[in-house]
Amino acid sequence: MYEAVIIGSGFGGAITGCRLSRKWGKKVLILERGKRYPKGSFPRSPHAMSKNFWNIPADPNPYRAKQFRKLNETGLFDIRNYPNMDVVLSAGLGGGSLIYANVFLEPPDHVFDERWPTGTKRKDLNPYYKIVKDVLGSRPIPRNGDERRRVVRTELYEKFAKSAGRESKLANINVFFGNDFKKPLDIGLQEKNRFGAVQTSCTYCAECDIGCNTHSKNTLDLNYLFVAENKYKAEIRTEHLVVKIVPLGKDGGEDANSKGEFGYRVHFVDLENDTFRHVDAVRVILSAGTLGTTELLLKCKEQFKTLPEISDRLGKRFSGNGDFLSFVVKGKDPADPNYGPVITQYTDYNLFKNYDSNRAFVLEDASYPVFASYFVEGAIPWFLRIGFFLKMAGEIFKRFINGKIFGRIGFLIGETLKGDISYTSAVLLCMGVDKSDGEMHLDKKRKSLAIFWPQKNSMSLYDSILEVTKKFASFTQAESNFPLPTWAWPIRNNVTVHPLGGCVLATSPQEGVCSSDPKTYGQVFHYKGLYVADGSLIPSAVGANPSMTISALSERVAEAITKIKPSAKL
Repeated sequence: MYEAVIIGSGFGGAITGCRLSRKWGKKVLILERGKRYPKGSFPRSPHAMSKNFWNIPADPNPYRAKQFRKLNETGLFDIRNYPNMDVVLSAGLGGGSLIYANVFLEPPDHVFDERWPTGTKRKDLNPYYKIVKDVLGSRPIPRNGDERRRVVRTELYEKFAKSAGRESKLANINVFFGNDFKKPLDIGLQEKNRFGAVQTSCTYCAECDIGCNTHSKNTLDLNYLFVAENKYKAEIRTEHLVVKIVPLGKDGGEDANSKGEFGYRVHFVDLENDTFRHVDAVRVILSAGTLGTTELLLKCKEQFKTLPEISDRLGKRFSGNGDFLSFVVKGKDPADPNYGPVITQYTDYNLFKNYDSNRAFVLEDASYPVFASYFVEGAIPWFLRIGFFLKMAGEIFKRFINGKIFGRIGFLIGETLKGDISYTSAVLLCMGVDKSDGEMHLDKKRKSLAIFWPQKNSMSLYDSILEVTKKFASFTQAESNFPLPTWAWPIRNNVTVHPLGGCVLATSPQEGVCSSDPKTYGQVFHYKGLYVADGSLIPSAVGANPSMTISALSERVAEAITKIKPSAKL
């Protein structure tokens, strides 16, 4: 019997896996549904990217994007389409850290309102914020006069903020620029990080969101998980999908009437061998993400009836963290969105200062990979390019006749590839304080997680964001400005990469699903040894990127389990 089985390897699973394995070593098992991604293994070709999505027969979901439902792949991206809300999830060793934009940002005090239980306010989390920031090497982009480290779009956002009477701040990001913060390692050079994993000083390739092939991101497989597996000898199994949790009885058999005092049996599918298996453990930590954890507990409560005493608050207080993505196309000044880490700065709009709960958000710059810019350029209608191509054909014919095939043609090729649309366009990423009043529930007919999102209740936030994107477009003298296509009528879908809530912390099962008592922090009410450590614990939108808060909460859960006070030394 294992001392602990941890389901998932995102921020919650990696942190609890590392902390628990320090105490119990080989008796800790981490189960991850996705694959491992060694350096250079993230797909890039069109063929490989077409298979880089999650959809398998063992995990059917009618809300998964239609174009992926026929796949049988354990790829990196799991995309769900719900009424009024689309969700982008990650599957792989390291969870969301594999595709997030690296930002580590602490929310302001006033976000921790009455929905957050006593003992889980900003001041209570400050020591844990400090620890996770240290472990994950959080820092702003270096500005040391090296022209290669200049990020043009950062400067553009700073100018816009100044013009609007706002302040742009460099964001702390979990990106590797070498171990010495004061003297960044030259771009592209490698060295071992302080935990022993080899990393590359950021190459500014703008590929953070599709998996960093140079291991320049401080993803969890290069710190917490690396230490858990290599130093403390925790067992990690990838491509293992957990499908059911059952309490054990006194005789060691499954007993749905037990409350965890004799441990748990965890049932899973070994996806490599397509076999159903199980393991037993003294305790279980669910870190499968907001949707994964909530769905598994809902199935155990309502479908399998193996955990029937879980609070009826399960699934409540769902939030998309106010995520909103917009595009400003072909402005007057360069934005160069294909260079640098994905996010470098944030500008405050009523979140940190002059707090307005109806209109509080941050505006962050965003980038996308170089290869994507070719698709952007290629999307220009042919009739807008016909004059250029006729001119180019004429030049080619003349050069062919006189034998001079270079020169002017080289210039023309340069013209068609110079990428003005991409180079002068900007991606605006916002996140804020939505009403956090959504609900996840089990679709009884389809036996899958469904989400109800009352979008209208948060429209004041979205309208405020749209107003700022219009001002940005005006400031840059852009030719067009539009939000993500899913926002277009009649679809009107939000898209979130930061789903939160569903198993929220509380002082009682009448208010939430998991205990906020320091002694049993994160433990599911009524079930001894059953814990949650991921974004589903968070009772409301935090406005800022939530990974830092998820990490801090997970450190507290691990401390409650091990009774060992954490430090930045793993």
